[in-house]
Amino acid sequence: MLDNLLLGASTALTPVNLLWCFVGVLLGTVIGLLPGLGSSTGVAVLIPLTLTVEPVTALIMLAGIYYGSQYGGTITSVLLSTPGEAASVVTTLDGYQMARQGRAGAALAIAAIGSFVAAIASLVLLAAVAPPLASVALQFGPPENLAVMVLALVTMVVLTTGSTLRAAAMACAGVLLACVGIDFGTGQARYTFGSVELLSGVPYVEVVIGLFAVGEVLHQIRLGAATPIRARFRDLVIRRRDIRDSAGAIARGSAVGFGLGILPGAGSTLASFLAYGVERRVSRNAAQFGHGAIQGVAAPESANNAAANANFIPTLTLGIPGGATTAVLLGALTIYGIQPGPLLFDEQPELVWGLLVSFFIGNVVLLVLNLPLAPVFAQLLRIPYGYLYPLILFTSFVGAYAIDNDLFSVWLVLVFGVLGYGMKRFDLPMAPLVVGIVIGGLFEKALVQSSALLDGNLWLLATHPIAASILAAALLLLAGPALTRRLRRRTTPEGTHVR
Repeated sequence: MLDNLLLGASTALTPVNLLWCFVGVLLGTVIGLLPGLGSSTGVAVLIPLTLTVEPVTALIMLAGIYYGSQYGGTITSVLLSTPGEAASVVTTLDGYQMARQGRAGAALAIAAIGSFVAAIASLVLLAAVAPPLASVALQFGPPENLAVMVLALVTMVVLTTGSTLRAAAMACAGVLLACVGIDFGTGQARYTFGSVELLSGVPYVEVVIGLFAVGEVLHQIRLGAATPIRARFRDLVIRRRDIRDSAGAIARGSAVGFGLGILPGAGSTLASFLAYGVERRVSRNAAQFGHGAIQGVAAPESANNAAANANFIPTLTLGIPGGATTAVLLGALTIYGIQPGPLLFDEQPELVWGLLVSFFIGNVVLLVLNLPLAPVFAQLLRIPYGYLYPLILFTSFVGAYAIDNDLFSVWLVLVFGVLGYGMKRFDLPMAPLVVGIVIGGLFEKALVQSSALLDGNLWLLATHPIAASILAAALLLLAGPALTRRLRRRTTPEGTHVR
């Protein structure tokens, strides 16, 4: 492996490739700041600019846009509760609360540190075990994917603050919203009410912008004029204790992100939600989640960066994209005349290892660029909200319109903004709804394929060891708390009060 890394370093460390790596990271950060644009759109739009350079240089720049946008999306999630990237949605839950408490700088800094550590750890694993892990990922068929989707839904429902029934209802509502559009099994339109725009389904980005950005603005307006945050500069800087408290969350988030990232189609969004759920489950301060827990920022940010890197395993070794952005990158590879697959590492070692080593360099650039600037970004919260709210609404609606140059996206943002306001008013959890929408389509696809594979008898999922193990974990997670309470009542002497 050392020889391969040296070969990659000799490719990635040329002045031209270093320059394009920096440009990619910088552009990616800016793209991530813009609600609705996202890394997949950014990469797709900028592919034509790379056609005049060498393929390895083009891929280094496009990959820089990919992971740069992950951090750019974090900035708006924390400061404005407006996710620039789908994978940053869960960061708003605690990141924005930290910002409201005057700790935006610490939230942004731990996001940068967590992303950097996760990226480096996942890249070491990527370089060491990419081909063997690809063969493991190949064992995941529709039954195993279905089990993963069930586990993700159960995790989010169980670990959401407040009523479990409300969380389950919101998750079901999200799955139902994901059913709008073309029926995967029959090819017929359903729940579109004659709308051509809805044939492709309810667009996820517009939903997220409406629920989180517009809904939050409407909620704050109802509460009254909030005073700008006047945090002292030293409060905006991350403390040693924050890093110590987040170390475990970063490690667990990296592991979850890498594990899900190697699965074709799982993507970094699902990884960030699952990492948040796991962290809340194991944390001693579970009650603080949703109210500004720094672990609630560190875990999902580590997970989405680790998943972003791990997504390249199925993309490069199998030619199967790990997520939306790697699907676009896969298209770019074919434009450059490169055929991904098991032989790519042997046939084009300079390109593959040069790209992998550029990940190391790009993440160092990302950390150096963003860590010192975290307190500076946080100064944005000093702007009076009378100026900030119109800015948030303007960027939200313009970002939505820019997705397809269609006013329908703007109307959707407005509708879901009102819905988000109503959910805040009646204390309905948003995270299960968003998870339902994100994985609803994947869940239905895996369900239909599994049903066809098992002749309509889903009980035969028990004959698939991996799927059965994952479903058993989901069942244990769902029934575990009730079983524990019942066991405690039986073991407690009669007449003793149990808390």
